Amino acid sequence: MTESTRKYLNWAKDYVMITLGLFCYAFGFTAFILPEKIVIGSVTGLSALMHYWLDWNVAITYYAINIILLCIAFRSVGKQFVLRTIIGASISTILIGFLQPMFPTPIIEQQTFMNVILGAVLCGLGLGVVFTHNGSTGGTDIIAAMVAKYSTVSFGRTMMYCDVLIICSSWLLFHSIDKIVYGLIFMVIYSVAADRVINNTRQSVQFQIISKKWQEIADNIIQEAHRGCTVLEGTGWYTKAPVKILMVMCRKHESVHIFRIIKETDREAIITQSNVNSVYGYGFDELKVRTHSKKPAVNEDTVTGTQQE
Repeated sequence: MTESTRKYLNWAKDYVMITLGLFCYAFGFTAFILPEKIVIGSVTGLSALMHYWLDWNVAITYYAINIILLCIAFRSVGKQFVLRTIIGASISTILIGFLQPMFPTPIIEQQTFMNVILGAVLCGLGLGVVFTHNGSTGGTDIIAAMVAKYSTVSFGRTMMYCDVLIICSSWLLFHSIDKIVYGLIFMVIYSVAADRVINNTRQSVQFQIISKKWQEIADNIIQEAHRGCTVLEGTGWYTKAPVKILMVMCRKHESVHIFRIIKETDREAIITQSNVNSVYGYGFDELKVRTHSKKPAVNEDTVTGTQQE
């Protein structure tokens, strides 16, 4: 498979998954949140507020607000972000416009709290899938990107301020504390669900193994688990003798297999296991970041590290 073919397939896979994630988000919003007249954060919540107040079409309002924000922030967020946001917002608009007429009433009637929970989980899962495949839905992300560029206020804090402000503005329309509380509950559950998807898809573990049979363990891990090992030099301070330390990184679901290999080879081996949020490089995730430097790209097979969300 050529490099261009591989990139095309990865691109196609990303946008299929982004579309599925956006469908999950749109379904959670139109089937559970919108019929209950709950105002949530981001541009989706602002569009819903305009719908409740002026009876504007939610999908068109959502798209129009995103386009206006992108026009204002074009110089601040860059072409790549603008392109990804336009694609994401366009798909979201189509899906919300298609699904909204199907749900004039909530799926679970007279159960507002249950609808809020289910809607938040679905929206969070959908958004998590979008983010893990390098997608964007725009919204308050655009405002946060502008503020972060020209001030010391962090991206996440700006998004939180914007979302809380939009949710609390529902008081002007409904004069109901309940609506605000439901909106804040949605925001918390939605954030947790999105974080779980983002972190679980990248979660890996790191082993450090001290054993006199380190060569056998390393060979068995490579042959049976198909994971690489790095040999580190160490000194046992009690005996003052040199020791070899094996470092192994693998997916979380592979950790039981690694444990079994170690214990079958040397039951007296000393093992430590720690969670690693992300591992990038050969055999793990591809590092997807924009670079501003014009220097030649580093070979991704040799890059490992962590990324803050």
